[in-house]
Formats: sequence, C-alpha cells, structure tokens
Amino acid sequence: MTQQRKKWLIRVVAVLILSVLAVVVWQKFAGEDALNGFVSANGRIEAVEIDIAAKTAGRVKELMAREGDFVRAGEVLAVMDTEVLEAQHRQAEAQLRQARSAVETARSQLAQRESEKTAAKALVVQREAELGVARKRAGRSSILASEGATSQQEADDDSARVHSADAAVSAARAQVAAANATVATARSEIIGAQSAVEAAQATVERIEADIKDSALTSPRDGRVQYRVAQAGEVLAAGAPVLNLVDLSDVYMTFFLPTAAAGRVAIGTEVRLVLDAAPQYAIPARVSFVADVAQFTPKTVETASEREKLMFRIRAQISEDLLKKHITQVKTGLPGMAYVRLDPQVEWPAHLQVRLTP
Repeated sequence: MTQQRKKWLIRVVAVLILSVLAVVVWQKFAGEDALNGFVSANGRIEAVEIDIAAKTAGRVKELMAREGDFVRAGEVLAVMDTEVLEAQHRQAEAQLRQARSAVETARSQLAQRESEKTAAKALVVQREAELGVARKRAGRSSILASEGATSQQEADDDSARVHSADAAVSAARAQVAAANATVATARSEIIGAQSAVEAAQATVERIEADIKDSALTSPRDGRVQYRVAQAGEVLAAGAPVLNLVDLSDVYMTFFLPTAAAGRVAIGTEVRLVLDAAPQYAIPARVSFVADVAQFTPKTVETASEREKLMFRIRAQISEDLLKKHITQVKTGLPGMAYVRLDPQVEWPAHLQVRLTP
C-alpha cells in the first residue's frame, strides 16, 4: 500500500469517527433540549385482574373459555353442576306449598272461631233476655205473695229462676271471652303460617339465585388469562375457576425519583410508547402517585441519599380509547412513559404521533 493511500484511509476513518461523535453529541444535547420539561421512565402495561369464582361449593361441569380468549361482559365462561341445587329447589318448593296450605287451614280455623264467637254473643243476648223476663216475673210473684194472691212457694221458685238466669248470662259471657281468646289464637296462627310462607319463599329464591350464579359470566370485557380449574374438579365456595384481565382498566406503572415525582400531579398528561409499537404515542393521564417511596435506603441523611428515593406512578389510559381498540389491547408489554412536567411546553415531534382518544 502506497503512502498516499494510507493517508487517504486515515482521513476517511477520522471523518467517520468525527461523524459518529457529532451524531452522539447531537442526540444527547438535542434530545435533552427536545425533552426539556419532560421526564421519562420504563414501565409495563398492566390491567386489573378479576377472579371468576364459584359462589357455592360444587363440581365444574363445563368450561367455555380458553386462555387468551377475548370475552364480552355477560358472556358465560363456565358452568357449575347444579344437580344438588335443583334437588334442594324441589324440596324448598314443596315446603312452600305446605306452608301456603297451612295458611289456608289457619284462615279456615279463624273463620270457625269467629262463628263460634258470634254464636256465643247471641247466646249472651238470649240469656240476658231470659234474665230480664225472670226478674219481672219474680217481682210480680213477690207482690202477689205479699197480698196472698199466690203461694210463697211460687214466689220462691220465681226468685230461684232469676238466680239461674243470671248464672246462665255469666256462663254465656264466659263463652264469649273464650271465643275471643280462640279467635286471637287463630289470628296468631295465621301470622305464623304466613311467616313460614315467607321463609320458604326466601329459601326458594336463594336456591334459584345459586342456580343462576352457577353459570359463571364475565363482569367486564376482557381477556382470559388463566384457567385455574378444569372440568370435573370439585371446588370449595369462592374458589377461582378463571382469571380475567379487565381491558377497560389498563394502565402503566413506572417509578420516578423524588425531584420529578414531587412535580407530578394527578391528571398530568403522559405519553406511552410501547416497544412493540414505537410508532404510536398512546395518551394517558396520571391517576396515582404513591405517598410512600420505594427503593428506600436504610438511612436517609443527606440530599444525595434522598435523591435515590423512587415513587410509584400510575398512568391510566382512558376507557373510551380502550373501547375503540379493545381487541388489540394486551398487557405485559414493556415501554416508556413520558410525563409532561411543564404544561406550557409542547410535546416533541416523536410524541405527537398518537392514537386519537
């Protein structure tokens, strides 16, 4: 190789090195200028997880959803066996019919007791009339006996009839009191029978609710993450069958140092850029700022140590935006969160490309 060619190669290498250094310097300082008023951090897309669980103990009859399936709110995901519940339902309905029959019997008894009370009252009226007649006759007999127009024996007999009629009135009145007591008892029996009907009705409704809840439905639009149980397994009450990711409640969690976290308020605008789709800047807003630092050193005594404190931040994606792209939403994707600390500063060009909410 000639000396001239060596010099030429050295110049080319030098130019390349200078070009690379220039690009690095430009990216560093231009990038810092472009993100002035912003702070960024690594994060991962997360969502609220929901356990689809059996309300009562039983056997899993059928699973309709598989891991990874997108499901809509109200869609049946699994069915529990209801054979025992259906038998209990038939028993409860029979008890309900029996309780209703007891109410009708109690009402019939009440009607009979009220009839007896009416008859007792009529007897009182009759005995009181007889007592009145006996008193009048005894009065006349007493006058006639004093005048010698009749015998004293007849006057005494009429007086005895008065006492007998008076006793009959007392007995009739006692029958009325007894009839009142039996009527009150019959009415209380009706109330007890009606309470038994209500209890039996509540039992029927509870079992019907358990049968209805044996069809495990999705409470939200989401994606099945895990099958915790399989068909045929016997589960305890409250045991999870499926794990569902709620795609209407999606966010990114990241951490910021003390200086930056102290400037972040609830509602601050955020742009999320995912590694899987760097061409999009997803709009979000800060929905949570932890009040307790993470990664806290054992002792915090100096300003430099306090700078090591990191606070957990959550950026929530709007529900309207999620609904528009719900079938494409996936959790666990890593990316970057860019927080605008100064609302007066415009977003950089690479963060202007965004999904429309």
